[in-house]
Amino acid sequence: MLLNCLAVGCGGFIGSVLRYLIGNAAPSSSFPLATLAINVVGSFVLAALAALVLRGAMADGQLSLLLRVGLCGGFTTMSTFSLEVVDLASRGAWVGAVAYAVLTCALCVAAAFAGGVIVSKVG
Repeated sequence: MLLNCLAVGCGGFIGSVLRYLIGNAAPSSSFPLATLAINVVGSFVLAALAALVLRGAMADGQLSLLLRVGLCGGFTTMSTFSLEVVDLASRGAWVGAVAYAVLTCALCVAAAFAGGVIVSKVG
């Protein structure tokens, strides 16, 4: 159990730092494009990793925890997404708030689907 917790923690550290760096590298905008991109990429990667686990290509349970729960969990940003939707709406940017919420949900689900399909087709 301790090693599992360490694996998740290490992955979470890496994912959180990556999210921070990408968020800071993105140009400043009134639309939260960096968070949207992070969530889409994270959805794709998580689904691809899950497909690898299902295929038996990733048998190491601790590596799976590090990558899926830790890295992807630390990298994606549902709480930030939620706050940004509320922020857009509270500033009266209702079209932006709705567009961001719909784009995030649609693109992240599509990315997750693509990640799973691509891994299932390869190899």
